[in-house]
Amino acid sequence: MNVSTVTSTPQNQQTALAPQTVDYQSFLRLLVAQMKNQDPTSPMESTDYVAQLATFSQVEQSVQMNSKLEQILAASALSQAGGVIGREITSADGSVTGIVKEVKLYSDGVIAKLESGQEVVVGPGVVIS
Repeated sequence: MNVSTVTSTPQNQQTALAPQTVDYQSFLRLLVAQMKNQDPTSPMESTDYVAQLATFSQVEQSVQMNSKLEQILAASALSQAGGVIGREITSADGSVTGIVKEVKLYSDGVIAKLESGQEVVVGPGVVIS
């Protein structure tokens, strides 16, 4: 799990530090600290520790799965964007038409650069032929 840390500088600017990851070693250190500092008159049940470990494992697997899905989506978008090169494209409003020379893939979409130098955002309403 990635956790971003933000600190305040003397000029009241906020600086984002490098993301920190929590791994099994960190979890085990937290678990041992929790065991050392628990109330001796009402200790935690062993099943609570197992439940915490299972929850941590599920969260870590979800984070890894999301990361893999993002990689798959990026590869799919790149593959689809490559299929547009050399084809004729018309913008959604019909004002720009031309042959696609190159495509630029951004996190929020694809931009097709035409042989004329114009750029068209590939999205709803765009005609590719």
